[in-house]
Amino acid sequence: MADRVRPARSRRPRPGPITYALRIVVSAYLILLVAWPVSLVARNTFADGFGSVRELLADPDTVHAFRLTITVAIIAVVINTIFGVGMSLLLVRFEFPGKRLLSALLDLPLSVSPIVAGLALTLVYGGRTGWFGPTLEDLGLRVVFAPPGIVAATVFVALPLVIREVVPVLEELGTDQELAAHSLGAGSVQTFRRITLPAIRWAVVYGVVLSLARSLGEFGAVKVVSGNVLGETRTATLVVEEKDLNFDKPGAYAAAFLLASVSVACIVVVSIIRPKEQAR
Repeated sequence: MADRVRPARSRRPRPGPITYALRIVVSAYLILLVAWPVSLVARNTFADGFGSVRELLADPDTVHAFRLTITVAIIAVVINTIFGVGMSLLLVRFEFPGKRLLSALLDLPLSVSPIVAGLALTLVYGGRTGWFGPTLEDLGLRVVFAPPGIVAATVFVALPLVIREVVPVLEELGTDQELAAHSLGAGSVQTFRRITLPAIRWAVVYGVVLSLARSLGEFGAVKVVSGNVLGETRTATLVVEEKDLNFDKPGAYAAAFLLASVSVACIVVVSIIRPKEQAR
């Protein structure tokens, strides 16, 4: 009997001293800049048990701030998800003049300071001096120093996150399956629903999580456009600032911990449920 030919197994090179050194450097970097500060916030939050959290959530104005933050974040995520998927398809599947310029402009929210973004929104939609502010107020719509302005600022700062997650997946996916579906008589909507969307779903989910985390933690742009009105336009991040400035350290730690815990929980849940082959 002829010997069976066994397929050769690919072996990964054994890590050397340089690899171990890089691992130590990266681990120390993450511990010093991420894990340690966040753990200190958690430790100071529960230094006296759950008293600071209960006291924080017993304040109606603080509860309103968290409710407003969550509502704004959800609206911003929905807008950025719909816009992000559509813009990703436009950038990957179509060629048109100015495509590179458009792609560069989409990264503008990541390079511009959020405070500058808030000021720009104020100059455009401000009630008295903004370009469109007086017209919008005559129509009964107030943007700056109102929830619509907070939504606009939050949408702006989180704009590229879904796009930058979906575009690489679409480029790797190619168009073969979509063209095959079109050749079999499938329409554009049916092709997107049955071919494209299942292939990019985890990129969309991860982009949504990043967008949600960014929206919940936005401070600079929201501070400029909100007016920080107690019980009306004060958000959770502004609550952290207000309590810190008023030397209410336990309240500031508790508010910061609640914001951070929601973002971290979303990322952890997605990392757990995401298939291994999609995580590579």
